[in-house]
Amino acid sequence: MTKRYTADRLSELAHSAAESDRLRTHLNVHEQLDANVQRLFVATEPDTYMRPHRHPEAHKWEFFVVLEGAIDLLTFDEDGTLLERIEMSPDRTRAVEVPPNVWHAYVCQKPGTLALEIKEGAYIPTPEQDFAPWSPAEKSAEAAAFREWMREAIPGTAAA
Repeated sequence: MTKRYTADRLSELAHSAAESDRLRTHLNVHEQLDANVQRLFVATEPDTYMRPHRHPEAHKWEFFVVLEGAIDLLTFDEDGTLLERIEMSPDRTRAVEVPPNVWHAYVCQKPGTLALEIKEGAYIPTPEQDFAPWSPAEKSAEAAAFREWMREAIPGTAAA
């Protein structure tokens, strides 16, 4: 059976993100967590915090496409220095592919941002050692300030 994702359904996803505690949510296209290819819609709001992380497995690339809104992809070196900021939106850079083992994070710049993420599976929750040690944990007291640093940081500056 053909899967369909209407504008209304994706709009509902964006609304759910705005109402969620984490200010983001996703909708899996793949049916099982062990699927060889993970495909999901991701809805985010500006006050969500997506902690810098990496996927060290040689096959764990990440392809990210912005459908609506604006989000920046940030890449970092091992010490937390920002290497690259890519402003993503439907009228700028629409898609990126993050290679394996690259420290990266996204910072949402516009309400109602919607993206499509594709990566090789199976899904495995990110272990603590694959979150950047120089970044605060998601629900920590320092997370909001770090998110705001990421929102404005320029390449060459170190994590605050």
